[in-house]
Amino acid sequence: MAKAEDGRTPRVIGAGWGRTGTASLKLALEQLGFGPCHHMEEVIKNPPDVPTWVAAARGEKIDWKTFLRGWGATSDFPSALFYRELAETFPDAKVVLTVRDSDSWYESMRTTIVDSLRRFPNRFIVKYLPYIGAPARVMGESSLKAKVMDRFDDKPAIVAQFEAHNEEVKRVVAAERLLVFDVKQGWSPLCSFLGVPVPEADFPRVNDAKQFQSYTKRATIVSWVLLLVPILGLAALLRWLL
Repeated sequence: MAKAEDGRTPRVIGAGWGRTGTASLKLALEQLGFGPCHHMEEVIKNPPDVPTWVAAARGEKIDWKTFLRGWGATSDFPSALFYRELAETFPDAKVVLTVRDSDSWYESMRTTIVDSLRRFPNRFIVKYLPYIGAPARVMGESSLKAKVMDRFDDKPAIVAQFEAHNEEVKRVVAAERLLVFDVKQGWSPLCSFLGVPVPEADFPRVNDAKQFQSYTKRATIVSWVLLLVPILGLAALLRWLL
C-alpha cells in the first residue's frame, strides 16, 4: 500500500526487529484500517527517502512529523530502530513489539538479511544499486550493522542483543501503550489492543523469508553482472591490443 496523500501520521508504531513477523503485522494493520504501513519494502520503492533514513542512522535530527506524513503505521526496519523517537513524536500512537523465539529469530536472520549482506559480490556492489540497494544503504549506516550484522557468528551475543532490545522496549514504553505480540496469536490480542472488531478474514501469514531470498538472488545476479562485464570487457580489450 502506497503512502497516502493526506495529513495522516502513524497511529501504530512497530518496535520489533525484522524477522519477527513484521510483514504480517504490516498487512494486518492495513486490513484493520491503520494503513498505509511503512515497512522496509517501502524503502526500496521510495529512493528519495533513503537520505533521510541514512541521516537518522547517523544520529541527525529528523522532522519525523513531516517525513512520515501520509503513513498510518510503521513496522520492521528501519523504523523500528527509532521507536523511541517515533513514540515521542507521536504521543497518541500505540506501540506494538513483535516478538519471536530467539533461536528461531537468529536462524531466520542468518538465512535472509545476513546472508544477503555477506554474499560476494553483494557486500561490495549492492549498496550502490538504485532501488534494490536501498536497504543496504540504510542499514549500512545504522548501529545495528556494527553491533549485530558484522559479528553475527557470535550467536550468544547476538541473541542477547535481540532480547535486550525487547526488554528495553518494555521498559521504555508505558505498559498501557504497549502490546507485546507474537503474530501466531492472530487477530484477538491485536484487535483488542487497538479497539477494533476482529475481521472475518484469516490473520495474514506472510512467508517473507522466501520473498527475501528471491530478492537476494536477484541482487546477487545483478552484482555479478556489474562485476564481470567490466572485467570481461577489459580482458577483450587487452586481447585485441596484444
